[in-house]
Amino acid sequence: MNNINVISISGGKDSTAMWLLAIERDIPNLKVVFSDVGHEHPETYDYIDYLEKELGPIIRIKPDFSKQILRKREVVNTKWREEEVPENIINQALEVLVPTGNPFLDLCMWKGRFPSTMARFCTVELKVRPMFDQIYVPIIESGNQVISWQGIRANESLKRSIMTEIEETPEGYTIYRPILDWDVYDVFKQHDKHNIKPNPLYMQGMGRVGCMPCINSRKEELHEIARRFPEEIERVAKWEGIVSKASKRGSATFFTSDHRGHGINDVVDWSKTSYGGVQYDLLKLMEEVPTCSSQYGLCE
Repeated sequence: MNNINVISISGGKDSTAMWLLAIERDIPNLKVVFSDVGHEHPETYDYIDYLEKELGPIIRIKPDFSKQILRKREVVNTKWREEEVPENIINQALEVLVPTGNPFLDLCMWKGRFPSTMARFCTVELKVRPMFDQIYVPIIESGNQVISWQGIRANESLKRSIMTEIEETPEGYTIYRPILDWDVYDVFKQHDKHNIKPNPLYMQGMGRVGCMPCINSRKEELHEIARRFPEEIERVAKWEGIVSKASKRGSATFFTSDHRGHGINDVVDWSKTSYGGVQYDLLKLMEEVPTCSSQYGLCE
């Protein structure tokens, strides 16, 4: 039996630093995997290509929800009618319930909603399960052991602060968190040490990369995305219309509807306001977009 070390990368700072650490330690039997969820910024896809050129092969996987969408069509045609869901809702659901090939959008159509901080099904469906099914299972079935490297740092959240460096899972693989005790500056130092550029999005005001926007995006980050990458907001607004049609409620918004408004465009408007969310922040409205801005001092 061999240990197969699997590193999942997102194009973000932590997973890149973790891969560099594995290279530094000359870890054998290394597999580096990128799960394409269809909701990343184009610069992240370019960055994955850059990492592959500089560091070595990357296995690309892609979640597929075609079967789930086809099963939902059957449910719409039968159970929704039995529940006396209005015919116009049924018809518009059947209109859009066709696999698009974009994992994030297809997942949301299947669920009839977007993920949220209270129902964060995106990580499991787009990252964890595809990785297990497409990568871990074949390794385990071949008689080898999976060591799953996770780029998690304890100071990121209370939940992560109580995680252990090594964890055995019921599914039969081992989780290894090699940078658990690192801070964010250790992460960027690792990039510098190996002459690897960080994802350019970190120099464009982003605190995180991966999904754009992420359901956990903060107010300032959403404002930065909207002013730098309005096309990403326009894309999500179109997705809201599609997922709304696939919902039994006939409505679905990327962010939970609350005091910020209903729909991503409303929430973007809210991101332009000052503390309290009532009045527009004039500095935000008048400020020119800087060529380089970084939450981590990368522009200095």
